[in-house]
Amino acid sequence: FQYLKRFHQGYDLDMFWYEAHSVEGSPVECLQLFLLHCGVMDPSWAELRNFTWFLNIQLRDCENSVFCNPDFVQDTLKGF
Repeated sequence: FQYLKRFHQGYDLDMFWYEAHSVEGSPVECLQLFLLHCGVMDPSWAELRNFTWFLNIQLRDCENSVFCNPDFVQDTLKGF
């Protein structure tokens, strides 16, 4: 949700890192962003769960990758 919220607001995500155990927004706002970005017109709860699970894994892998670390790549992959 933290990434989707910032993406939706147009922030640069290159320097953002997930903040574990922090609470942002409301459950309603969270659900609205999931519905907006999941890519399915009228998703079931299972589809929303799969979307959030997949997104979470991809973002965690990105944060753990040295190739996505802005300190390592400098400005060579800006916006990647």
